[in-house]
Amino acid sequence: MIIYDGTKDSEAYKTLFGRVMEEICAEDPDVVYLDADIMNSIGTLAFHKRNPKQAIDVGIAEANMMGIAAGLSAGGKKPYVHTFGPFATRRSFDQSFLSIAYAGNSVRIFGSDPGVTAAFNGGTHMPFEDLALMRAVPEATVMEISDGAMFEAVLHAIKDREGLTYLRCGRKNYPTVYSKDHSFTIGKGEVLREGSDITVIAIGLMVGEAMKAAQMLEQEGISLRVVDMFTVKPLDTELVLRCAKETKAILTSENHNVIGGLGDAVASVLLESGSCIPFKKHGVYDRFGSVGPQDYLQEHYGLTAEVITENVKALLAKK
Repeated sequence: MIIYDGTKDSEAYKTLFGRVMEEICAEDPDVVYLDADIMNSIGTLAFHKRNPKQAIDVGIAEANMMGIAAGLSAGGKKPYVHTFGPFATRRSFDQSFLSIAYAGNSVRIFGSDPGVTAAFNGGTHMPFEDLALMRAVPEATVMEISDGAMFEAVLHAIKDREGLTYLRCGRKNYPTVYSKDHSFTIGKGEVLREGSDITVIAIGLMVGEAMKAAQMLEQEGISLRVVDMFTVKPLDTELVLRCAKETKAILTSENHNVIGGLGDAVASVLLESGSCIPFKKHGVYDRFGSVGPQDYLQEHYGLTAEVITENVKALLAKK
């Protein structure tokens, strides 16, 4: 059930992650959790102290962590690994590509604080390129989490998933979108709000902004369809094409570089299908990260409901 009303989840995602990770390890003794010395930042330190055999701190050695996870998978274990997004992807990309994906191992990688959610950690810790990197890995599954109900459900759902799985989300909280009992299917998008004039396909942080924009535009008589495309790879091409046919205009919105992320994935589907409709990618326009409060950074990079409404109106003028 969709229950969005603009209020944020009551539980911080770093608290949720620690709780759920411990639950998964208790349910399945083959699950092993690995972290690169930031357990205190993601809510798993207490779990590590209680169960050091299933929760292992490898130190500030992200590339080695991927190699260890690959070895554990080859030995029959089910590793989950966590570190900040840039270190989970660009710093350890070769090890993930070769030791995990190419070698046919199954590892679940969680990259936290994507894009502007890195806030005061600054530009070096602010990944606007992680989706692009992981989408390029053959047969990888790539997701972005939209709220706490989804985060908890997906963490459980990927336990037995084969291959490399990458998911990203912040450590704080986003607006609540789904009820706790909502059922998610990896590889299928969620239509959060029906609309006839234009579709916004959003992920992660931008899902809440898209829903807010839909409410704003409704006051002006504009009917906005909102889709949460939480699985960026494999993309729900059927839903993309249905939205293109029914609303005849699409805007994508992501807390990521417009190069190589959700927008490019959707654009490829539209071009290869021959869909000639008004289309625009909304996100970070080929820029490096910066430092500051998240609200400031969203304004700085234009990742707001207000900018979504501007883009929607510009696309509608082309219909």
